[in-house]
Amino acid sequence: MVSYAVIKTGGKQYRVAQGDKLRVEKLIGDVGTTVTFSDILFVGGDSIKIGAPHVAGAKVEAKIVAQDRDKKIIVFKFRRRKNYRRKNGHRQPFTALEITNVTV
Repeated sequence: MVSYAVIKTGGKQYRVAQGDKLRVEKLIGDVGTTVTFSDILFVGGDSIKIGAPHVAGAKVEAKIVAQDRDKKIIVFKFRRRKNYRRKNGHRQPFTALEITNVTV
């Protein structure tokens, strides 16, 4: 019985279990399609498997729930007494996932 896994995507690591919903860096795919992660670093549950660097044969399947952009953040650069001001906005794209299956 596999209860959870640690996956790596977008330069970050996430602890996921079946039924979890999470937001990751933008992935290619349409809403409703299935994404498979093969970079599994750790599998926990009844028996623990630690990858070196990846667990062989393990995979996590997820369904894409949404492709969207996050709320706008303001990037403001300022140097005091130098009359230097730069204002910029940024909206980071993300992919919302629902984990459907964790297998070893």
